[in-house]
This record gives sequence, C-alpha cells and structure tokens, in this order.
Amino acid sequence: MQNKSLARVQFITHQNDRYSYYSSAIEALECGLKFIQLRMKGASDKDVISIAKRLRVECDKHNAILTIDDRIHLLQTNLFDGVHIGKQDIPTLKAKQITKDKYILGCTANTIEDIVNAYNDGADYIGLGPFRFTTTKKNLSTILGFEGYEKILKAINQKNISIPIYAIGGIEVKDLQQMKDIGVFGVALSSVILNSSNTKQTIKEIINIYK
Repeated sequence: MQNKSLARVQFITHQNDRYSYYSSAIEALECGLKFIQLRMKGASDKDVISIAKRLRVECDKHNAILTIDDRIHLLQTNLFDGVHIGKQDIPTLKAKQITKDKYILGCTANTIEDIVNAYNDGADYIGLGPFRFTTTKKNLSTILGFEGYEKILKAINQKNISIPIYAIGGIEVKDLQQMKDIGVFGVALSSVILNSSNTKQTIKEIINIYK
C-alpha cells in the first residue's frame, strides 16, 4: 500500500440538487476531510478522468487521499492513490495483483467470510455494510445494525485479523460515537453530509468525534 495513512472518515462523492461530484469533494476537502473516494456510477471514463484531474490537484493541496470506485483500470492514469472494489467486481486476489503495494485496495464486505477472504487476498481496508437502509446504493446486502458490527468485530478479533474497517450505509451523525465505541475503525459517508442543511457544521461535528 502507498505510504499514506488512512483517515478515519472517508467521503464518497455523490451529486444532488446542491452539489456535483466535483463540488461535493471540494466541500469535503475544504472542511478538513482527508480521504475522498470518487464514485460516479453511470458516468463515462472520460468524464471520471476529467473530474479526477482537477481533484488530484486539490487532494494534493490538502494532503488528502483520492481513490476511485470500481474502475481499477483507471489506476494507470496515475491520478489515484487506490481503488475500492465491490463484491460483484473484480476478485480481490486479481485486484491485488494489479495494485500490489503501490495502491490502496479497499473491498466491500457484508459478512465475516467476506472480510476473511478479502484480508487473505490482500485488501488494505474493508468497507463493511450496510449499517441501515440507504438509497445511495442499489441491491443492498443484509442490513447489519450495531449488533451486526459488534458480532463481526468480535469474530475477526478471535481470528487475529487486524484490518481497518469502515462502516458504511445510511449512517447518521448520531450513530458515530457508538460506532467508534464498539471498535469500528472509521466511517464512509456521503448523504449525511450532502443532505445536511449546514454541511460545514456537520463535517465539523464528524471530525470532532474522530479526533
């Protein structure tokens, strides 16, 4: 993995009536977040690269990590620090052969078995979810809730597996302290930030919890 430490709050780009993919990432960066995942479902590679070129400059300016969702072939553009792959994407082992130790490799998981397999195949971090129902992602896996996270964390600790785990999926600010208290490494957020009536204040609250 690249010699960059993983921030505990990961922002996943999204767009709505107020924000574009680019402006959402800029808002996150300017408010102090240090880990951006560029997720542009349905967009062309050309459009993704166009935005990534601008974001690369801004991420470097803010000393932040920039990763790409799914499109592992775009690592060859040298615009990204890593990639996040879903359960239905390229197998983790094959992805690791591409990323090697040069790029961060994140993997989606929903079960203990998913984590064990991703860990054994070389993942650098896990996006574990969904915590609760979310409209941001289609074809949701089983909802975990706090009980699910606690059960999974206990199981992987017993297996002596140590890997950063990010909770994802419908997480709200009020959930963060408990998520931190049960031992989840970090959170991957999108809607809770972009749908906030006061984005800057919401990000400030999130960062304060994870200081």
